Amino acid sequence: MVGQEVVSKTLKNAIVTNQISHAYLFSGPRGTGKTSAAKIFAKAINCPNQVAGEPCNHCEICQGVTNGSLEDVIELDAASNNGVDEIREIRDKSTYAPSRATYKVYIIDEVHMLTTGAFNALLKTLEEPTENVVFVLATTEIQKIPATILSRVQRFAFRAITSVDISQHLADILTQEAVTFETDAIDLIATAADGGMRDALSTLDQALSFSENGLTLDVALLVTGAISKQALAAYIMAISEEKVEEALAQLDQIFGDGKNMIRFTEDLMGHFRDMLLADQATLPVAKAQVFNWIDIATQTLQTLKQTTQEKIAADVMTMRLSESLKTADYTTAITDLQAQVADLSRKLASGEFTTMPRTEQAVTEKKVTAKSSASYFSKDFVFKALSQATNEARTAIQGAWEEVINSFDSGFGKSMLQSTSAVAASREFVVVTFESEFIAQKAVQNEELKVQFGNYMSNIVGFAPEIIALTSDDWLAIRTEYAALQKTKKTDSDAPSATDQEQDVTKKESDNPIIDQAQALFGDVVEIIAD
Repeated sequence: MVGQEVVSKTLKNAIVTNQISHAYLFSGPRGTGKTSAAKIFAKAINCPNQVAGEPCNHCEICQGVTNGSLEDVIELDAASNNGVDEIREIRDKSTYAPSRATYKVYIIDEVHMLTTGAFNALLKTLEEPTENVVFVLATTEIQKIPATILSRVQRFAFRAITSVDISQHLADILTQEAVTFETDAIDLIATAADGGMRDALSTLDQALSFSENGLTLDVALLVTGAISKQALAAYIMAISEEKVEEALAQLDQIFGDGKNMIRFTEDLMGHFRDMLLADQATLPVAKAQVFNWIDIATQTLQTLKQTTQEKIAADVMTMRLSESLKTADYTTAITDLQAQVADLSRKLASGEFTTMPRTEQAVTEKKVTAKSSASYFSKDFVFKALSQATNEARTAIQGAWEEVINSFDSGFGKSMLQSTSAVAASREFVVVTFESEFIAQKAVQNEELKVQFGNYMSNIVGFAPEIIALTSDDWLAIRTEYAALQKTKKTDSDAPSATDQEQDVTKKESDNPIIDQAQALFGDVVEIIAD
């Protein structure tokens, strides 16, 4: 039994010393050899020629167990025979002595699938075991087995088989069969098996059926659906150099080759793990950044398992991975500044230097406004667009927003517009909020996106506004500043005459341009209060 040395040695010693229990429970991940071990154990305790707990595999008993013709070894699948009647039948038949073998062996696979009544019937049998009858229970979910059953069996935990053990076993098989193979190929199959020997053997058989010239790495990649290390390295290099378009092109190539995005993300996380184990001097980024990448990939993996738009989720992950490099730069700068402040505080406290009296200077007050230094939009241009905004245009665009996004083919454009909102609009412009400044910049720079957006808007709402891309934070700041500016203009205007006041009283509130502008910007949250 490959990779289960503890279990194997314990069972062999029990056979050699003739200390056979009446019930065993084999638990562990799928494909780790639980059922196979049960059959080998059934052979060994009944084989007349066993040596040191090992069956001979040549006698009538061993051959009968192998081909399933020995009536004294009964295998039952509890997934399809999980009722009380089946277990009662076993209990009744177990009272009869074995016909040919020394022990009558019942192997019950997936025992956790039994009903409560069936477990109770089995418990009665285990409490009053019949001589020369052995039960071997196998399960992948031991937590579902009642405690009353667990207390009456010997438990053996089968562990996931290591990739090294699987690779060695596959190499031994191929060597015995005189089949040529590449070491990287069997290593890849062993890794893809995820600790299960059964999966590894199944994949190997499939690969050999596909290939005519032995087992190669290319064949293993095709059969397992894994991503080559070269493709992953090229993708990561493009991200580390902040070449988003190149990374997305790499992802398109991988997706076009039929690779699953969940598998791609898992392989990517494995590559990140390998980067953490490598020497820092050989890495394109700091290891702290690799940890950030692993967090992003982990979040994306959870999303991929819940969405039908795998490619879009992978595109967004690509953009987040690249953008996280900028965030890391900011974090490093902040950390450096904090260290400098701490050093200065220490020197002040220890008296290493004293502060000089500050001469009075005229200080020009600087008013901080909404990210006016942002390079991807002009505040004056946004103000001008907001002055033309109408509630009707905003409502029309918001109502058609999801349809407009779905009109894009699944690609870069659609990925960028996911999780966006139209917050203000006229027939000429629409203010769109994005999750990050990086994606907003890319939207402004992507001419193909703007052309397609205009065409779709024209077809759906009847006009084609130009996109003004802002982050959500920038929009909140711009909106607040613009509202304050409009209020100031209203306050600074000349006081109305008596005649004007009489006319204003009779004028409808909806005719007030300030109210119209507020409704265009803030929508239904505006409440009109009479003076």
